[in-house]
Amino acid sequence: MPAVRQCRWFGSLLVILLALAAAPARAVDGVTFEGGWGSSDTAMARASMQWDWKTRFVQGADWHVGGCWDLGVAYWNHGNTSTGQNDDLFDFSVTPVFRLQPNGFTGPYVEAGVGAHLLTKSSIGNREFGSAYQFGSHAGAGFRFGPKGAFDIGYRLQHISNADINKPNDGINFQQVRVQFHY
Repeated sequence: MPAVRQCRWFGSLLVILLALAAAPARAVDGVTFEGGWGSSDTAMARASMQWDWKTRFVQGADWHVGGCWDLGVAYWNHGNTSTGQNDDLFDFSVTPVFRLQPNGFTGPYVEAGVGAHLLTKSSIGNREFGSAYQFGSHAGAGFRFGPKGAFDIGYRLQHISNADINKPNDGINFQQVRVQFHY
């Protein structure tokens, strides 16, 4: 990765981190940082904020289905671009996330979500997305631990495409490793 692109990538992440740190803790229920790799040699870094739902949709003796709103910003970088191709873009997203988790919030969980994404460019490398507006769906699993369940590590498999609203619709898949802090 050339030095200029590396500086832009780290600078973008620094801006995202500072913006998240400035958010009032009482208004935000969680902050997440993710890194991942995707189709066609595309890397991704993401930061997001979560607002928990107070509703439990399904309540069992030991488990419940709850969730949160996830508002995020991601930076994608394609390692091998040809002349005239975009090598990076930003992805702004909002996603309702449903999570099957223990009633005490600590322990293993599984989650799924489908949300809206707005890309700053409609292509990266040789992938054409047809429009800047995309849908993102994910499935994930993880483990929440620590005092009051404050920490969370997890894995997500995410697919982003425009659901054939526009052609072409190459879409992209990401594998992501997540670290989350719950307030």
